[in-house]
Amino acid sequence: MNDLLIRLGEYRGEIITSIVETGYMLGNSMLAAVLIGLPLGTLLYVSRPGGPFERRWLHSVLNASVNVVRSVPFLLFVVALIPFTRWLVGTSFGTTAASVPLAVVAAALYARFSEQTLLDVPEQTVELARSLGANPLQLVVRFLYSEARSGLVLSLTTVTISMVSYSTIMGVVGGGGVGDFAIRYGYQTYEYDLMYTTIALMIVAVMLIQGAGTLLARLLDKRGR
Repeated sequence: MNDLLIRLGEYRGEIITSIVETGYMLGNSMLAAVLIGLPLGTLLYVSRPGGPFERRWLHSVLNASVNVVRSVPFLLFVVALIPFTRWLVGTSFGTTAASVPLAVVAAALYARFSEQTLLDVPEQTVELARSLGANPLQLVVRFLYSEARSGLVLSLTTVTISMVSYSTIMGVVGGGGVGDFAIRYGYQTYEYDLMYTTIALMIVAVMLIQGAGTLLARLLDKRGR
């Protein structure tokens, strides 16, 4: 135990750097999930056959796009996206470059989750909004999002945890992060106790994220009150 603590002290700088890198990648991916994924999921919901603003062609295009992103194995997706990443941020190597495929996948995942969450909103809510003369923006923000806010938070929590897992392999493009630290300083140097300690820290982080998301969703859920 003392040896482990000594090694953790020796790698303190690298550990802090890896945590910052993971936080940076997660922050970018979650921002993309909210700013891109949520509107995409909303469009999928409202444009679906039988939806409030049915647009079959739009729904087909968006649905196919989300399915393609979600169906490609993540490591292959990272490699396939290198030309786009280089065009977008000027490089295909580093933490910022690693954030690009994470952001795309996060947006696609949250789009699907948010669509499914909105599908659980009672049809009476849409009918009420229409009877009150709500315009499309009011229907979405004041009625759909208001009714589904708890589920949307839980969905975002699930996506965040998925991104924690995906971020662990971003070392292949120089993204760094906690997972890359565990591989380079734990597995590759045969210091398995250091690797397992890093894994334990990630498990704790995931549990904290899940707990915070569940608590926030419970606070936002007014149906049982």
